[in-house]
Amino acid sequence: MKKAYAPVSVDEVMAALPKKRQKAIRARGAELLAKVEKRMTLAELRKGRGVSQTAIADTLGIGQMQISRLEQRKDPRLSTMQRTVAAMGGKLTMLVTFPDQEPVVLVPSEYIAEKRRA
Repeated sequence: MKKAYAPVSVDEVMAALPKKRQKAIRARGAELLAKVEKRMTLAELRKGRGVSQTAIADTLGIGQMQISRLEQRKDPRLSTMQRTVAAMGGKLTMLVTFPDQEPVVLVPSEYIAEKRRA
């Protein structure tokens, strides 16, 4: 027979920890939040990775001027952004946030279809 456990809140768990551990957990939480809240333009991302417009253009088989225009565009296509980030060695992830729930990673519908086939 399984025992029934009463739910315990995070605040109760934190209060039971030593003060030094509580401080370390809060600091790590703040650090993780800062990473999630970090925002960069495509140009800032590229420069931070140390990749030139020319290198990305070569990888994508387009001209450097097109990369320059993409970085200045106010509303670039999502597929173009995905290819450009992939050319830098990354993967584009879209994060959806609402004031009343935790953030959600938005995936294309074919992702769900692939998971079902697996």
